[in-house]
Amino acid sequence: MIHSTAIIDPNATIAPDVSIGAFCVIEGDVIIDTGTKLEAHVVIQGPTRIGKNNHFYPFGSIGAAPQDKKYSDEPTLLLIGDDNTFRENVTLNRGTIQDIGKTVIGNDNWIMAGVHIAHDCVIGNHCILANAAALAGHVTIHDWAILGGYTLVHQFCQIGEHSFCGMGSVINQDVPNFVIVSGNLAEPRGINLEGLKRRGFSVEQLKLVKKAYRTLYRVGNRFEEAIQELTLLNDDQDTLGSLIHFLSASERGIVR
Repeated sequence: MIHSTAIIDPNATIAPDVSIGAFCVIEGDVIIDTGTKLEAHVVIQGPTRIGKNNHFYPFGSIGAAPQDKKYSDEPTLLLIGDDNTFRENVTLNRGTIQDIGKTVIGNDNWIMAGVHIAHDCVIGNHCILANAAALAGHVTIHDWAILGGYTLVHQFCQIGEHSFCGMGSVINQDVPNFVIVSGNLAEPRGINLEGLKRRGFSVEQLKLVKKAYRTLYRVGNRFEEAIQELTLLNDDQDTLGSLIHFLSASERGIVR
């Protein structure tokens, strides 16, 4: 399961069934759980924790030091969950002590070729980051979000759950739940209707999400008034609850 040309630090902890391809390098405090596969030429540096059934394609740089001039070799962390795919040339940096001290990747994410995820980013579950998408530091991507190819996200931005960012989007403010954005700078284009249908939203829920979008973008309410209106619109299933929480916690303001 481990190619003869791979170089593995004796401090690393590797589950017995992990597959490690030719010319891989595993340095320092690295733990890799069962079912994970490294293709050729993957470099993993620690401290890094990798869960079950992840797949790393060639030339990934996983767990390298953050690209932050304040970083002084503190023992920060990269934490990766289960069932993720990382395609060719993906770069994932560890966190910094100026933030949470770790970069976190959840479960069942599809990270395509050339994606960069910087220090202190938090990626939820079931997200797709298409080719060459790049996240600056301190970015949070919530569950089921999709970033099109070459999307750029400014530091400290949040991308809401079930949102969709079109190819080449340049994002410098938060993207609310359910919303499609695109452009440079990104602007709202509607709701992610097809994505919500695929995830089992009912007809009534879809109508409510459309009404919430109009409240945010078409009625002309001030931001605080829109949040109050959404609270009144919310249904017994709490369809808008996560959106209301997202908007209330926004510090950069939302894409307009």
